[in-house]
Amino acid sequence: MFSSIFEAHKTLLPLPQKMLKYFVVVVFFFPLAIYSQKNIDEKISFPMLSASFMFQYPAADMGKQYGINSNVGSSFMWKLRNNILFETNTNFLFGDILKGDAAHIFDSIKTSNGMIINMHGEYAKVRTFERGFFIGGRIGYIFSFNKPNPNSGLLFSSGVGYFQHKIRIENDGNNAPQIINEYKLGYDKMRYGLALSQFFGYIYFSKSQILNFYAGAEFYQAWTKSGRSWDFNLMKKDNKQYFDMLYSVKFGWIIPIYSKTPQNYYFY
Repeated sequence: MFSSIFEAHKTLLPLPQKMLKYFVVVVFFFPLAIYSQKNIDEKISFPMLSASFMFQYPAADMGKQYGINSNVGSSFMWKLRNNILFETNTNFLFGDILKGDAAHIFDSIKTSNGMIINMHGEYAKVRTFERGFFIGGRIGYIFSFNKPNPNSGLLFSSGVGYFQHKIRIENDGNNAPQIINEYKLGYDKMRYGLALSQFFGYIYFSKSQILNFYAGAEFYQAWTKSGRSWDFNLMKKDNKQYFDMLYSVKFGWIIPIYSKTPQNYYFY
């Protein structure tokens, strides 16, 4: 599992199916890491693991190239007794809606009927997708109302990280020399840069210690630039500075790792 995740991060080519498998593994197998539980009727400090899913709407410069995308991720968080929350998180985004110049990256090498000719003189089967990832950290605070317990409540967090996105280009059989190997890099519009992130929502820890989750809105603002030395659409290096934004609806499943044994329960 971990090797496949590493390769996806390394190449920035994570398939949606792999991301969903990753999400399922985090949700259903990380509970095995819990070594004990405790009563949470008072404010306590504890670490936790989480898996999340988001629907995202790109805006600003990113919104000119991509439509709505999905996002899966994982986090390690640590809640302090005073309800301050620290978090490190990794998210992978994927979509298949390209628009603007991203939808016309091959115009210069297409035939009059909009096709690409491969080395066999046939029409190449080419597909394009949106791919990206974010790695960062955040600090937040839980505004508790003491119901159902003082560890649950409204959560606001903010942080910083690294953001990268690109167009994934798939060519069945890799038989179109115009878009393979280093030539592909001139079309994929890869950008990267510093990003800020914010989350506002509700975090819930159940007394049964089974149902633990958070849900809310998450926002990203990134200052990015091209990561390629040449852009075939521009016929030069892209030196423009971009401002990318993402609006997200997020849901996350939490696996708390409590440090003390629970109180005794008796059933009759």
